[in-house]
Amino acid sequence: MRSFNLMENKSLKKVHFIGIGGIGMSALAQHYQAYGVTVSGSDRESSPTTELLDSKGIKIIIGHDTANVPTDADKVVYSDSVPEDNAERIQARSLGIDQISYFRALGQISEGKLTIAVAGTHGKTTTTGMLAKILKDAGESPTAIIGSIVKDFNSNYLKGDSEIFVVEACEYRDHMLELLPQVLVITNLEWDHTDYFPSLEALQKTFRKAIMRVPESGAIVTDVHNPHIAPLLTGAQAKIIDYTQESTYDLRLPGVFNQMNARAAVAAARAVSDLPSTAIAASLAAFHGTWRRFEYKGITAQGAEVYDDYAHHPTAVRETLKALRAKVSSGKIVVAFHPHLYSRTRDLLDDFATAFVDANRVLVAPIYAAREVDDGTISNAVLAERIKATGIDAVACDSFDAIQAELKQYGKGDTIMTMGAGDIYKVADALVQK
Repeated sequence: MRSFNLMENKSLKKVHFIGIGGIGMSALAQHYQAYGVTVSGSDRESSPTTELLDSKGIKIIIGHDTANVPTDADKVVYSDSVPEDNAERIQARSLGIDQISYFRALGQISEGKLTIAVAGTHGKTTTTGMLAKILKDAGESPTAIIGSIVKDFNSNYLKGDSEIFVVEACEYRDHMLELLPQVLVITNLEWDHTDYFPSLEALQKTFRKAIMRVPESGAIVTDVHNPHIAPLLTGAQAKIIDYTQESTYDLRLPGVFNQMNARAAVAAARAVSDLPSTAIAASLAAFHGTWRRFEYKGITAQGAEVYDDYAHHPTAVRETLKALRAKVSSGKIVVAFHPHLYSRTRDLLDDFATAFVDANRVLVAPIYAAREVDDGTISNAVLAERIKATGIDAVACDSFDAIQAELKQYGKGDTIMTMGAGDIYKVADALVQK
């Protein structure tokens, strides 16, 4: 198949995005715009990503309506969370406009490029951001699509002039198999996305397929000692690179997990470029991190310090709070946790129950349903009781307003962390507003 290249495809003039506020969608929209395509898009609500796109001159419409679709659009790109019966998708079909999913579009763009795909259960975003920065600072001029806004770029997109294409790969619904990377990074592997993968073994099958698709001339960068990954590497065509053999570096970001992310990024960068260690060290030392990854938000009016993190898997929760406890050492740590998906909360309940050991109090928000329907088998009250049974003070809260009201009771010497993949970050923002 001939590589899809925006620079060569002069006939592509106008593209409309449905669900443009999604973190990947918003980066892809910037990519199209960077090559002269007129981009518009819609989403259910405004967000930091829609605000970013608006600041770049992309037309953003809040709400979905048939009138949003330009009649002269050459293509419609839709988020995989947008159903076929969405009004704008129906309108695009009636107008005869070609439609393509985000991940399929991403796969087409990556064809013919030196693609580095970063996959894994934890650390994908930070690793992708670090990798893009290392290569950029070394003068390799990569293009990158990242799963969060990187503070060093003030964007989740980096336009480059070389053939290096760095992209965060998602395993959900086998989306990562749309990519054909020359370098595949697997940071780690645990059971997740339980609404699609009924078991760890099912998830491993997807990763095994991805591993076997990396060509002999390519490389697989991973932790070869990880018991969930090691069996999948047997028979791989590509060279296996053990990122745990890389040195540690001085980082602004706390936690052992961020050191592992940095090692993976370094190993991936070395797989495509001969970079001196001094340049790598300087780049990583200056890396400021990404939005919603152990992000310091500020101080409340009462004097408590506030952090926000995207952690929504038990291991990520546990490791993030461990790093926070090491950082603040004393005082109360109060966590406002927003569980993400009924299925994940139910299936990983035992692990969630023990993940908050470094917190003094946990406020559990109502579960963020996203794509799911509540079947009545799990709730934030159930999770709060399970956490409480481990000896950690926990309570279920009915709303963000209730959480915010309690968090205002904490002051100087206390640390607040909002946590989860939903929109709990809005509580952190409200607490530290000037």
